[in-house]
Amino acid sequence: MAEVDESQFSIMSLEDELTCSICLSTFDCPVTIPCGHNFCQDCLLATWKESYSCPQCRTLFATRPELKKNTVLTAVVETFKVRSSKSEPNLAAEESQVKKKEIIRCDTCMEAEASKTCFTCMASYCEEHLRPHRENPIFRLHSLSEPVGDLLERICPDHHKLMELFCSQHDRPICSFCLQQVHKGCSFTTPDEQRSRKESDLRSNLGLLDGKIVKNETIIFEMKDMQNKLKDLATSRKRALTAEYQQMREMLVQDERDALNAVDREVETGQTKLRVLMKKFGDNIDNMTKAKEEIHSLLSRSQTQAFLQAPFNLPQAINFEPYSPKISLDSKKVLASQAFAAALKQHLTELFKQPVESRLPLNTPGECMDTFFKSDVLKQWPLKKYSSTSVIPRVWAARKCNPITLENVISDPVALGLHIDLYTLHMTAWHYQFIANSLCCLCVFLSLPDGTVLTFNPRTAHKRIALTENFTKASVSDEHINYPDCPERFAVCSQVLASKGFSTGRHYWEVRLSSSNFVGIGLAYNSIDRKGPTSRLGRNAQSWCVEWFNVKLSVWHNSSETVLVNPNPKRVGVLLDCEAGTATFYNVADRAYPFHSFMFPFAQAVYPAFWIFSSGSSITLCKLQ
Repeated sequence: MAEVDESQFSIMSLEDELTCSICLSTFDCPVTIPCGHNFCQDCLLATWKESYSCPQCRTLFATRPELKKNTVLTAVVETFKVRSSKSEPNLAAEESQVKKKEIIRCDTCMEAEASKTCFTCMASYCEEHLRPHRENPIFRLHSLSEPVGDLLERICPDHHKLMELFCSQHDRPICSFCLQQVHKGCSFTTPDEQRSRKESDLRSNLGLLDGKIVKNETIIFEMKDMQNKLKDLATSRKRALTAEYQQMREMLVQDERDALNAVDREVETGQTKLRVLMKKFGDNIDNMTKAKEEIHSLLSRSQTQAFLQAPFNLPQAINFEPYSPKISLDSKKVLASQAFAAALKQHLTELFKQPVESRLPLNTPGECMDTFFKSDVLKQWPLKKYSSTSVIPRVWAARKCNPITLENVISDPVALGLHIDLYTLHMTAWHYQFIANSLCCLCVFLSLPDGTVLTFNPRTAHKRIALTENFTKASVSDEHINYPDCPERFAVCSQVLASKGFSTGRHYWEVRLSSSNFVGIGLAYNSIDRKGPTSRLGRNAQSWCVEWFNVKLSVWHNSSETVLVNPNPKRVGVLLDCEAGTATFYNVADRAYPFHSFMFPFAQAVYPAFWIFSSGSSITLCKLQ
């Protein structure tokens, strides 16, 4: 026993060494950095914002060091926590024992400790005063128990009798008189039976709570791991964004510096001209002032003979008329710089008004224009009458009209749905950029098929998915729907298939998302598993899926994941080309932007498939004209 105490003392003496110097608490997932110091992983990451240095010795690292868990230190910390937890219950047990030693006195002598309590006499007695109950037959029927300190609480306040029964209906203890009067006809039991039943219920509740606590702790652990991954991903994304914006800031600062220098040069030129003129006019003032003094001197001697003979000539400055020069900063370079700054500000203002996901990529205008007008496809595609929702460019023309050419675009751009005028074609490169992007979007939709009408198949819907609005809206329900059991129904994952599959032709449909979070849109063969753990979309060879999971967008097929940039759409379009073996997904906003394509051979008919996990989320099949 002494050895155990001594080992416990030795491990407890390491408390200072097992404490993180940042949070001053016992290490939680300790990691070691190259300088040899240890910290909690979360504490260390919280201090690494812009630079990477040791919080203890201030050693600076050029790049972020790779963090690995210190397994030896983790084991020591766990041992320390176990030893600490063992000592704390002992203290709690001692305190509870002190509380339990509440002394109940004899109601007769009021001095000795009570040995028994009589529920018939409603009094507690020591061994001396309990002798009549043990020796006199008269007290043989009296009910004795271990000493009880709450006798007054066991007496009925209405009848002053022992409450030896428990009313199950009113959930309160009662006496025999209460049972005959107020509680007549109520179901009752003994307090011991009620106590046993309640203890059993509470113990079952403890088991339920323990299970829930374990599940919550598991989820919290997963969320902490997700937090760390999100922090790492955010750090890399922020570093990339910072570099891009820093370059833009440097370009703007340089351009601003050049524009300000041009203004400074104009100011210096004007100042130099003004200084020359001011010096000349100042010299003229001095010469004319001397002439005035000479005149006054002569006038003071006007009565002398010398006055009559004194010569006097006006200075040459009297012939020079002073003027204020017209100096401004309206040189061509200054005006051009100011106009460019105003135009750039206006363009950026209009651009920043749009949501980030709706902003067009700023490609080189010539690239899109050359690609569009040199395409062999355009020579073969005559225009046809096509209309869909307002987000798709509309093309109104006869089926037998000429192919799209540069001349046709300039002569009648409105017929192509571009909504531009001739003046726009002669504006700056920013306008050409708009035209190029518009034409590229038009290319995508020139040969789109008519919108495909889809509905959800209720025989495939998981019992947590509620189908409404004529089977065109699917949402997650908190309660299971009373669907009949059938082989086609998904039993593990909250998924549903469309009622129509495709094996030939080209088809297009759109879905509206209530929130692009914990949802998936894809395709699946009818042979996809419905019951097993691999029945989730993209986790098998029979399905393809685009999935939004929390802040991450991924594409899945055969359990292989590829992470994409998240466009965070509210409406998604799917173009299925069975002959080409492709399925393209579009972010549909003011225009439609493709963000991923699957290429696969069609071994059998494919069905539009959907996964919804988050409660309150929904997917609606859009009706296209």
